Amino acid sequence: MDLKVICVLSVILVVALSTLAEGKTLPTRCQCKLSPRERRNCGYPGISEEECRKAGCCFNSSEPGIPWCFAPKAKKVRKVCPNNPYTRINCGFPGITAEECKKKGCCFRAHPAGVPWCFYHRMVEE
Repeated sequence: MDLKVICVLSVILVVALSTLAEGKTLPTRCQCKLSPRERRNCGYPGISEEECRKAGCCFNSSEPGIPWCFAPKAKKVRKVCPNNPYTRINCGFPGITAEECKKKGCCFRAHPAGVPWCFYHRMVEE
């Protein structure tokens, strides 16, 4: 492999591992859009923005007298059946019926040939 590619992959690996080591994911802007009365304290008095974000919380110091470091809104997720038949992950067995598949909590589409007809949902964040 080219040295540049190895360096880039090394940097990506280090960043990914440091994120895993922190154990917290950064909230999105949408998760931090809360009215002041909806905010639940997520820090301690005098917490810095950096410490707050490292804890996986939102930070907004524009409103005095309310928590500046606050818990983000929960992410909304929903189950969807994948549209691309070639990304399906098998959830059934040959000859499974639509009813049997749905009892397992999976998606069922009897087309096209050569791909699983009973397959798992995907979780999509809204």
